[in-house]
Formats: sequence, structure tokens, C-alpha cells
Amino acid sequence: MPAPLLELSGVAKTYRTGGGAEIPILKGIDLSIAPGESLAVEGPSGSGKSTLLHLMGLLDRPTAGRVLLDGRDVTGLPEGEAARIRAREIGFVFQAHHLLPQCSVLENVLVPTLAAGRPDPEAERRARRLLQRVGLSDRLDHRPGSLSGGECQRTAVVRALVNRPRLLLADEPTGSLDRASAEALGRLLGELNREEGVALVVVTHSPALAAGMGRRFELRDGRLHPIS
Repeated sequence: MPAPLLELSGVAKTYRTGGGAEIPILKGIDLSIAPGESLAVEGPSGSGKSTLLHLMGLLDRPTAGRVLLDGRDVTGLPEGEAARIRAREIGFVFQAHHLLPQCSVLENVLVPTLAAGRPDPEAERRARRLLQRVGLSDRLDHRPGSLSGGECQRTAVVRALVNRPRLLLADEPTGSLDRASAEALGRLLGELNREEGVALVVVTHSPALAAGMGRRFELRDGRLHPIS
């Protein structure tokens, strides 16, 4: 069995209210994710699903416990180093696509590659290949305002993959789409998970999207419960 790509060990997250009261959101989460596998996290609104995803993606720090990426403890890294790891190793897809309205589809996809400080011809070739793979080769010069919701989300997925991350985190990626677009995006995520070999974690309210993942969990009362 391959060594885990991502491990959460005893991860807890507590928020403090303005009055000083503590509200526990996550309570001792233990989870191991192998390279290339896929899993879904389901649960009611407010259960902490997005918080869990943010901890996996180094966008937040746990109150207790450890986060390990490739065996390295990344729990308390300085923000600059955490940002570099996010840029190299982790891709994000959110319910809102967060595309830049003034940029074309191709330009939006290439935004994560700009951290290198110089144009990368191979990055552009990869972006074009991926956009063709997701059916957007005829939309390269279009701006987000002229795209459908499904096309915007497909663009966001390619943007998340352009730097060849090893971990793709998707937070309600189909939540703003109609049924047909949501089903198409769900199939696409599963196919790219297998083709790219990227580990995929999806937070979702959609049973149909969750059913396409290799493992399913429900986040309830601050703890992860496997769904068989």
C-alpha cells in the first residue's frame, strides 16, 4: 500500500466567540489519503466540512492535532512557506469559480503559473491540452461573462490542475450548477482524478457526486463517520 499523501492526526478546530465562549467545530479527526485516491465528505450545512477542507489545504491551522503532507508535518508552517506548498502541491475548486472577469479563459487558467515570474511555454501547452480535454478549446479567448456556469466551473477545474498538483480539493463544486451541468462536472472530476493521478477530496451535499468517489464520509458532530 502506498505511503499516505495527506494525513490528519487528531485534528481539532475550535472557534472563540466575541464573548470568549469556545465552539468546537472538529473533534479529533483522523484521516489518511493515498496518492491518486478520491473521497467525498458529506454532512449538513455548518457541520465543518469547509473548515476541514481549509485545514487540508493549509488555508487554516488546527487548534490541535497535526497535518502531514507526504510525511512532512506542515501544521504550523509560516504563511509564506505554506503558500509555496499550496501553489506547488494543492489545487482548489470552490462553489464560486472566482475567475477574473477581465481575463480570458486561457489567461485565467494560467494565473497559478505566474508565481514563477516568467512565462512558461510548457504551462501554456498544458493549459491548452486540458482545456481541450474538458471541451473548452473553442472558448480560449472568451471572458467569464460570456460563459455558462458549467463552462466557468470547468475553467476553474483546469486552473486548479495546471500546476500538476498532487491533491485537488473541491468545496461544493456543483452547488451552483443545474442538474445536467452538475452531473457532467462530477463525471469530469472523476475522470481527471484517474487520468491525472491526483488525489481528490470533494465536500458536497450531492449524493450523486459523492457516489462517484472511492470513499465516502459523513461529518457529524465534529467527527468523520465512514459511509459504506
